[in-house]
Amino acid sequence: MDNELENQEQKLEQMLEQIKEMFFEFGIKNLNMDDISHKLGISKKTLYRFVKSKEDLLTRLFEYDQKKWVESMNLLGSQSDNAIETLFKVSLMVYEEMKRFNPMILFELRKYYESLYNEFHNQRLAIISRSMTLNLKRGIMEGFYRQDLNNETAVAIYMNYLVEVHTNAEVCKIANVTFDELFRVMFENHIRAISTPEGVDYFEKRKKEIIESLNNNNN
Repeated sequence: MDNELENQEQKLEQMLEQIKEMFFEFGIKNLNMDDISHKLGISKKTLYRFVKSKEDLLTRLFEYDQKKWVESMNLLGSQSDNAIETLFKVSLMVYEEMKRFNPMILFELRKYYESLYNEFHNQRLAIISRSMTLNLKRGIMEGFYRQDLNNETAVAIYMNYLVEVHTNAEVCKIANVTFDELFRVMFENHIRAISTPEGVDYFEKRKKEIIESLNNNNN
């Protein structure tokens, strides 16, 4: 019985990966359950074996996405040499996800599934906040971040930058810069604000490679 449930969960996760790409491409409102089942190459009856409704489908998609985020955050932290490297990788992951999130999708989620969107959006912010709080503590222990930081304030300011730049496209238009350029400046300013001289020195040595990583990630 356990194997059957596990197999069903794996099949659902495979479908959710495909459905997520569909939503990115076509939007949420434009796709009904008939469209989704057709594009998956299964019957609607089969689709309803996994989810009860479109709202239930979105709930499962959000839950799956949150699980992947936690796994990715943990992996980035364990694979990075220090807090600055981790912060860059986590920031880049957040940034890339935001770039993919078409403003129209956000509009549709807020209009048609507001409570569902708010619940999982707040959960996502909490995940990012916890990751960045742990990053600050790690950086302080490593001697790369200042010991006099107010962790909650530093995290709140940086997260506000990330969200504001994404949700307010006018910021880029007014400044006449691309989202990529703004992200690079924002990340560097944040590092310089929270780092010790040792942290700034490390960042300066790695700055070129970090910028190249960002450029390569966008090609």
